[in-house]
Amino acid sequence: MTAIALDSPRTTAAPAPGGNPRPLLTVENLRIGFGATEVVKGISFQVAPGRCLAIVGESGSGKSVTARTLVGLTGAGARVRADRLELDAGAAATVGSGPIDLTALAERSWRRIRGRDIGFVLQDALVSLDQLRRVGDEVAEPLKVHRWGNRAARRAKAVELLASVGVPEPEVKARQRPYELSGGLRQRALIASAIALDPPLLIADEPTTALDVTVQAQILDLLAESKRGGQAIILISHDLSVVDRIADDVAVMKDGEIVEQGTVADVLYAPAHPYTRALLDAVPSTHTRGTRLVKPAAGEPAGALRTRAPIDPDDVVLEARHLSKVYRGPDRVDRTVVDDVSFALRRGETLGIVGESGSGKTTTARMALALERATAGEVLLDGEAWTGLSVGARRPRRHRIGVVYQDPLSSFDPRWPVGRILLDALATGPRPPSAKAEARQRAVRLLEQVGLRAEHLEAAPLRLSGGQRQRVAIARALAPEPEVIVCDEPVSALDVSIQAQVLDLLTDLQDELGVSYLFISHDLGVIHHMSDRILVMKGGRVVESGTADDVFEHPRHPYTRSLLTALPRLEGRGALPSTPSREDRVR
Repeated sequence: MTAIALDSPRTTAAPAPGGNPRPLLTVENLRIGFGATEVVKGISFQVAPGRCLAIVGESGSGKSVTARTLVGLTGAGARVRADRLELDAGAAATVGSGPIDLTALAERSWRRIRGRDIGFVLQDALVSLDQLRRVGDEVAEPLKVHRWGNRAARRAKAVELLASVGVPEPEVKARQRPYELSGGLRQRALIASAIALDPPLLIADEPTTALDVTVQAQILDLLAESKRGGQAIILISHDLSVVDRIADDVAVMKDGEIVEQGTVADVLYAPAHPYTRALLDAVPSTHTRGTRLVKPAAGEPAGALRTRAPIDPDDVVLEARHLSKVYRGPDRVDRTVVDDVSFALRRGETLGIVGESGSGKTTTARMALALERATAGEVLLDGEAWTGLSVGARRPRRHRIGVVYQDPLSSFDPRWPVGRILLDALATGPRPPSAKAEARQRAVRLLEQVGLRAEHLEAAPLRLSGGQRQRVAIARALAPEPEVIVCDEPVSALDVSIQAQVLDLLTDLQDELGVSYLFISHDLGVIHHMSDRILVMKGGRVVESGTADDVFEHPRHPYTRSLLTALPRLEGRGALPSTPSREDRVR
């Protein structure tokens, strides 16, 4: 990472006896509680300059609240206690000399530390960026808060930072608002803001979740470069292959406790705790294709083979013919984001679409759903016109095609409980309930299909876990009895164990109902695990297509080969011969 000049020089941590740098951050017996509930139960760890500690675990394990506590953002009413929670001032020149007790800081002191001494990358880019401000202003905010440069210098630095994290056309994107960018571009803007002042400690909570593998590789290379320059990193991630690529040490959290801790080699390749082994077994990859990721039931072997009806290649349920889409940008220049894309989705089949952010895959999916008007081309549903019809003409057939989004919460009415969400969806199907009792019975059946219970009918989506919300989203998509479900990044925001459960659920539903999936993802492991056939998109065009095994084992296009090369993988878990080893990456 290119160092950014500060108003005062930054000192580095002095080496401890023996030549190793003393810890930049020391955490001993950290406990965090809300009300009567203790969510973090006495964890301890250290991170030194030039090293990366990864904290992994399921949703609710306490890893994210730990990260937020380290930047003074635990939340109102929280209880934070620790025997030691110290930032070494030798590497944080702005706060004076001697270790800083982070439990004793007032908000004014925290504001002096955040951004300059501790950078923080949040996972949810959509709500973490002010939708009314330009992206460049958001990126430059830490520079402004810490009085770095003048307005023109900050504006130029924001563009430079956006370019450093792989944002294309950074001058254009800096003038746009966050809602005009894809999820991956918003996440890159957050990272750019966090590294703006080159803080000695960077805490990154799922920093690559929304990123495709090529940009993910670029961000990981950027983090590796900053680590070599002496920056300490705490990485919160559910992606164990990312952890393997960047981390030196790993702490595995479960129910607020660290159940296993050690070097990457020890924890990921010789795990001692059953929970760690279960996390590793849930990672989708080449060797999991055609099997379940989660043990189906007590007494049944994990990885049982799936069974489904044969796919008829002539039974096409959704067909796209020469789709194109042109947008006009804020600079009034027309850009073609989808260019002559065609595909055919067969009944009971999963067609995966993969590509980097901006490749056109989500726009293609939205045109297939008739939520976006194509500039050219058409989509047929069951062999009949679909996108060329008026809204009124499509309405009687709308139930045949459903959708599951990456962030289901933003697609739910926040005022509605789960039951009303499902009842609303049932009313749009070919068999709307005729009585309240029937409606409740069918809603309960939908919940049971996705592994939830009748008691969830009264639950507010905000009160559900991420995995439960995604199950509700799948139940809502199933309610109108669709033939096709478009899955747009349906598991990218989920930790690995919940991701495995949702992928198994989608597989089971396909076997049971014969539904077809148009499956959009930047995660190649997920795409290979789920898909029968794959389209690879770049720059709005399909550059390669074929069966999942053909595309992964015999990629023809240079771009496909570059995607597979950039894919971080755990050694021995479906790695391709061309994938560089961890030792090669370290060298």
